[in-house]
Amino acid sequence: MSKFCKICGKGPTAGRAYSRRGLAKKKGGVGKKITEISIRRFLPNLQKIKIILSGVKKKTYVCTRCIRSGKVTKA
Repeated sequence: MSKFCKICGKGPTAGRAYSRRGLAKKKGGVGKKITEISIRRFLPNLQKIKIILSGVKKKTYVCTRCIRSGKVTKA
């Protein structure tokens, strides 16, 4: 499956997930410590829909923002 929007080109972006341990200071602990930082991906919300692209009906992946804003004409 293609992870890019056919209309705007929106694709996956990188991010981080932090693993923490310890008790928060306001709960009486010494504070939360970061023990691990793992890289993760944020995937766009893509839907497979039939659209009219340059006069031809096609089934492609389009992000929900393009569908809602009306950039796509559904077949």
